[in-house]
Amino acid sequence: MTRPFDMALFLSGVLNGSKATQQRHLRQARCMQVAIQQRWQQDTPWTWRHKHVRWFFTEYLKSHSHASCYYYRLTASLILKRMGTAWMLEAKAVSRQY
Repeated sequence: MTRPFDMALFLSGVLNGSKATQQRHLRQARCMQVAIQQRWQQDTPWTWRHKHVRWFFTEYLKSHSHASCYYYRLTASLILKRMGTAWMLEAKAVSRQY
Protein backbone atom coordinates (compact mmCIF):
# COMPACT_ATOMS: atom_id res chain seq x y z
CA MET A 1 0.00 0.00 0.00
CA THR A 2 1.38 3.37 -0.95
CA ARG A 3 0.91 6.64 0.84
CA PRO A 4 -0.88 9.47 -0.94
CA PHE A 5 1.37 12.18 -2.33
CA ASP A 6 1.64 15.16 0.04
CA MET A 7 1.63 18.31 -2.10
CA ALA A 8 2.12 20.54 0.98
CA LEU A 9 5.33 18.74 1.87
CA PHE A 10 6.47 18.79 -1.76
CA LEU A 11 6.05 22.57 -2.06
CA SER A 12 7.15 23.49 1.46
CA GLY A 13 10.65 24.47 0.35
CA VAL A 14 9.53 26.91 -2.34
CA LEU A 15 6.39 28.45 -0.85
CA ASN A 16 6.75 32.00 0.35
CA GLY A 17 4.49 34.98 0.87
CA SER A 18 1.49 35.37 3.10
CA LYS A 19 -0.46 32.48 4.56
CA ALA A 20 -3.32 33.16 2.14
CA THR A 21 -0.95 33.06 -0.85
CA GLN A 22 0.57 29.80 0.37
CA GLN A 23 -2.89 28.27 0.81
CA ARG A 24 -3.89 29.40 -2.70
CA HIS A 25 -0.81 27.79 -4.20
CA LEU A 26 -1.47 24.55 -2.32
CA ARG A 27 -5.13 24.53 -3.35
CA GLN A 28 -4.26 25.14 -7.00
CA ALA A 29 -1.42 22.59 -6.96
CA ARG A 30 -3.80 19.96 -5.59
CA CYS A 31 -6.33 20.88 -8.29
CA MET A 32 -3.62 20.44 -10.95
CA GLN A 33 -2.60 17.14 -9.38
CA VAL A 34 -6.17 15.78 -9.37
CA ALA A 35 -6.89 16.89 -12.94
CA ILE A 36 -3.68 15.38 -14.31
CA GLN A 37 -4.17 12.22 -12.28
CA GLN A 38 -7.70 11.73 -13.59
CA ARG A 39 -6.75 12.39 -17.21
CA TRP A 40 -3.27 10.85 -17.44
CA GLN A 41 -3.02 8.59 -14.33
CA GLN A 42 0.12 10.44 -13.21
CA ASP A 43 -0.01 10.81 -9.43
CA THR A 44 2.95 13.02 -8.62
CA PRO A 45 4.66 16.01 -10.21
CA TRP A 46 7.80 13.86 -10.51
CA THR A 47 6.01 11.76 -13.14
CA TRP A 48 4.48 14.69 -15.05
CA ARG A 49 5.73 15.46 -18.50
CA HIS A 50 5.55 18.74 -20.36
CA LYS A 51 2.47 17.54 -22.27
CA HIS A 52 0.56 17.02 -19.01
CA VAL A 53 1.13 20.58 -17.82
CA ARG A 54 0.43 21.97 -21.29
CA TRP A 55 -2.84 19.98 -21.43
CA PHE A 56 -3.86 21.36 -18.06
CA PHE A 57 -3.48 24.95 -19.28
CA THR A 58 -4.86 24.55 -22.79
CA GLU A 59 -7.77 22.19 -22.15
CA TYR A 60 -8.63 22.05 -18.46
CA LEU A 61 -8.45 25.81 -17.86
CA LYS A 62 -9.92 26.94 -21.17
CA SER A 63 -13.16 28.11 -19.56
CA HIS A 64 -11.40 29.94 -16.72
CA SER A 65 -10.63 33.65 -16.64
CA HIS A 66 -7.27 35.15 -17.56
CA ALA A 67 -6.69 35.95 -13.89
CA SER A 68 -7.20 32.33 -12.88
CA CYS A 69 -4.84 31.13 -15.60
CA TYR A 70 -2.26 33.65 -14.41
CA TYR A 71 -2.42 32.41 -10.81
CA TYR A 72 -2.25 28.77 -11.95
CA ARG A 73 0.79 29.71 -14.00
CA LEU A 74 2.45 31.08 -10.86
CA THR A 75 1.67 27.85 -9.03
CA ALA A 76 3.01 25.76 -11.92
CA SER A 77 6.23 27.77 -11.87
CA LEU A 78 6.65 26.91 -8.17
CA ILE A 79 6.11 23.22 -8.92
CA LEU A 80 8.64 23.33 -11.75
CA LYS A 81 11.09 25.22 -9.55
CA ARG A 82 10.75 22.57 -6.85
CA MET A 83 11.33 19.82 -9.42
CA GLY A 84 14.38 21.61 -10.77
CA THR A 85 13.23 21.23 -14.37
CA ALA A 86 14.27 23.48 -17.20
CA TRP A 87 10.78 23.66 -18.73
CA MET A 88 9.55 26.99 -19.88
CA LEU A 89 5.84 27.73 -19.70
CA GLU A 90 5.21 29.43 -23.00
CA ALA A 91 2.78 32.30 -22.69
CA LYS A 92 0.96 31.06 -25.79
CA ALA A 93 0.49 27.59 -24.32
CA VAL A 94 -0.89 28.82 -21.02
CA SER A 95 -3.07 31.68 -22.18
CA ARG A 96 -6.42 31.36 -23.85
CA GLN A 97 -6.82 32.29 -27.47
CA TYR A 98 -9.84 34.35 -28.51
